Amino acid sequence: MSYLIVITFDNPEEAGKVRAALKSQEQGGRLKLDDSAVIVKDEDGKVHVQDQMDRGVKIGAVGGGAIGLLLAGIFFPIAGIVIGAVAGGLIGATTDLGIEKKFIKQVRDSLEPGTSAIFFIVREADPTAALAALKPFKGEVYHTSLPTEADEHLRDILSKRT
Repeated sequence: MSYLIVITFDNPEEAGKVRAALKSQEQGGRLKLDDSAVIVKDEDGKVHVQDQMDRGVKIGAVGGGAIGLLLAGIFFPIAGIVIGAVAGGLIGATTDLGIEKKFIKQVRDSLEPGTSAIFFIVREADPTAALAALKPFKGEVYHTSLPTEADEHLRDILSKRT
């Protein structure tokens, strides 16, 4: 089962730092994310979305690229790979495995200028490693689909910076 977690921060840099910490855990094999998005609302109120790529698009692009490679060997070299990857990405995007765009807009609209938020969907995690990655940061849990006890523990960890 996957869990959606949304955390907001009082400054524009914090969500990006959390994303880097989560990515480090993911590369170490202690965490698997299906999707993530960092939203920053700068001092002028302009919104920037960073690091957004859901698993469905990745899977579709890779699969489509492989099909394109196969077709390329038969018909047309480079164009087959490009067409396959683009088509696969579009197919993956339509499977909607990731975060709903409507929900991202709702959170984005609620952010104040000079703040940020991170959305991530955790597919698998070593709870100790995941919480250790979040422990250095202070943020507010905006939304989570975690079980009650895990939700409370996460909120407790993020409410104080160590």
